[in-house]
Amino acid sequence: MQDSQAAGIKPASRRGFFFGAATAGAAVAAVSVLPKVAEAPAAIEAAAPELKPAPEKGGGYSLSEHVKHYYKTASA
Repeated sequence: MQDSQAAGIKPASRRGFFFGAATAGAAVAAVSVLPKVAEAPAAIEAAAPELKPAPEKGGGYSLSEHVKHYYKTASA
């Protein structure tokens, strides 16, 4: 009698299939994200607005658009 494990080819299993599918999916996701990561710093520098200099005597609060938006959402 031959031992089934001694044979060179093993039958495919569902566990192996899902492991391979998960590995392939993770590889595709990683490859699709990598080019975007390299481009991100240049995009951030171009989109960053120039900030006003800080006041000399303190009191750096200013009623900007994002602060107005916060007040509108917080009061609701």
